[in-house]
Amino acid sequence: MMFLWVALGGAIGASGRYALSLLLPAAQGTFPWATWWANIIGCICAGVFFATSERFVSLQGEWRLFLMVGILGGFTTFSSFGLESFQLLKLGQYALVLSYVLSSVLVGICALALSYYGFRVLVFQ
Repeated sequence: MMFLWVALGGAIGASGRYALSLLLPAAQGTFPWATWWANIIGCICAGVFFATSERFVSLQGEWRLFLMVGILGGFTTFSSFGLESFQLLKLGQYALVLSYVLSSVLVGICALALSYYGFRVLVFQ
């Protein structure tokens, strides 16, 4: 049954990721905004869910698998991030790939931390 929760969440997350790529199409050699936003939104959602699951232990079982592993795992994508980074390198877009990699990691971690602490303070205080 656990695999079913992950598979269902993954289908939802992957569909959301695809929808985002349709909303924010990237031309070759430009900043890959759709993947960047998917990863940042995923980090924000991970922070909110993590804060919530600490407060409500019931969210640490099937719900965690469904939301974190399934939906967020299907929505965010490290393989697309790696491929887009490599393609920018191949095109000689060194400044663009550096800004993409650094901003994805730094903004992602900051977004997760801010959403985690912000959600805890605003919702659970």
